[in-house]
Amino acid sequence: MATKHEIGTRERIVRATSRLMQRQGYGATGLKEISREAEATLGSVYHFFPGGKRELAVEAIHHGDREFAELLRTALERVDDPGEAIIACARELASGLRESGWLDGCPITTAALESAGLVPDIQRAAEEAFENWRTLVRDKLRRCGFAEDVAHDLAHTVINTLEGAEMSAQVSQSEAPLEIAGRHLARLIDSYR
Repeated sequence: MATKHEIGTRERIVRATSRLMQRQGYGATGLKEISREAEATLGSVYHFFPGGKRELAVEAIHHGDREFAELLRTALERVDDPGEAIIACARELASGLRESGWLDGCPITTAALESAGLVPDIQRAAEEAFENWRTLVRDKLRRCGFAEDVAHDLAHTVINTLEGAEMSAQVSQSEAPLEIAGRHLARLIDSYR
């Protein structure tokens, strides 16, 4: 894994913003805190993001989207059976949460909920992320022979359920909500074969 100084300044700023917003939301994350966390000057933050905090927050959500999409894509490609792939994804999410001390849940949920109806740019970026994740699941299901309408609805259900289970696991500091969700999603998927 690359160290902070092997990653470019812009990327360090985006990653720091993503991590801070994941843990404390958009409103509580300030530019000075971001610059400290990224080990970058405040001038660098403004240089790369002349639109300020809002522009940076949108880019941080895109980063979180890519990060979760990679985890999801890897689980979906590694396991042939779609239900088993969802179980694997739920387990990876649970493991990541536990390893973070229950701090690092969904990389976009906190900012998305906080900004819903108030910061349209962030809300749009979050919806694009959710759609990206649903598309990954839907495509996996279609490749496994599921009809388009079934794959569409199941993809919504999978992402919605994993999001809720991740939040519940974070609050309860237990992997159980994600493990249970994974098993039940697999059963649901299997019931449509």
